[in-house]
Amino acid sequence: MTKYTGEQLIERARRETGLERFDDESFREGLDIYLSDFSAQQPADDRAEANAAYVVKALSDRLSIEDALRRRPELLDRPVERPVFVFGVPRTGTTLLSNLLAADPARRSPLSWEIEHPVPPPTTNTLHTDPRCLAMLEREREMQAAMPEMFKYYRNSAVYPNECVFWTIHDFKALIWESRGRMPNYRDWIYDPAIDMLPTYKYHKKFLQLHQADAPGTWNLKLPSHSLWLDTLLQVYPDARLVWTHRDPITATSSYCSLQRLAATHSSGVIDLEWIGQNYSWQTAEHARRVMATRARIGHDRIIDVHYADVLRDPVGAMRKLYAALGDDFTAEAEASIQAWLDANPQGKFGNHEYKLAEFGLTAEQVREGFAEYLAAYDVEPEGA
Repeated sequence: MTKYTGEQLIERARRETGLERFDDESFREGLDIYLSDFSAQQPADDRAEANAAYVVKALSDRLSIEDALRRRPELLDRPVERPVFVFGVPRTGTTLLSNLLAADPARRSPLSWEIEHPVPPPTTNTLHTDPRCLAMLEREREMQAAMPEMFKYYRNSAVYPNECVFWTIHDFKALIWESRGRMPNYRDWIYDPAIDMLPTYKYHKKFLQLHQADAPGTWNLKLPSHSLWLDTLLQVYPDARLVWTHRDPITATSSYCSLQRLAATHSSGVIDLEWIGQNYSWQTAEHARRVMATRARIGHDRIIDVHYADVLRDPVGAMRKLYAALGDDFTAEAEASIQAWLDANPQGKFGNHEYKLAEFGLTAEQVREGFAEYLAAYDVEPEGA
């Protein structure tokens, strides 16, 4: 089995980009812990090489972003004003809600293609016409034709908003690294309450400052695991507007375990269903516990609640209510754009994502026990999954 060190992959990123300088090496600890855990799974050589390429891409993007900001240092003085952050237990409708917000042309969302190709950043006029965007859309069409079942797990497109994790991975403090197989040491490290996430959120802001340079707007952002670090998020974005999505935790946990099995299948190839069940049922409950603890400190009204069942039942009505809570105008243009997105993207467009707790050695009673405090505090509509 081929093993790579952090230093080897950093040097490869430097060679591939022709760039040398990281402004901050806050990523080093996470990188080393991650590589150690990944190698301990003893993946096949082709998996190890694919993983190395993924790591090098993250490091190369960071080098490129920081080089771009050195060329335009004035961007770091521009504020990121009143961003909207959508978060919650994974698989609770954060993606749907983010897509509905992004449908409003008055909002600015980080699109999948610009996260994948961050330098140079787009302009307002090229957000949907940049050659990098069009090329990614063409690959997407080819993938849909070849493997339509893949799109039932996660609704995405080159021109849809994507999760903040796809640039916080550049700091190697992100759950996407933990999802690449059995990663117990990385899991314990990333969930340690003492972990310093401030460099990660400062880097997160730098990404936005670069990408709003020539395509400005009020940011619509989404990542379930913002739930874990809301205090740090508010240090960097004190005027952030916080939106917590709610869904039956039994369904959410089952869906998340299924998604993590898929992630491990495509990364390390090492599938441990018992680990997946135990690990990700704990993680989903921990997301809820941490939001509740933060809410108790910062005030109940500081966070807006949105229930997935309400969005499914009456999406336009739910968005109207959310806009009122955000203090934003729900314009006729916003409503029409949201309805157009809904019409083009009905539920089950690519098939239904099927999952069962029992596949992962779990029962509904076990999940309810982990979410006991949450279920006592929030009236979440059961789905029976």
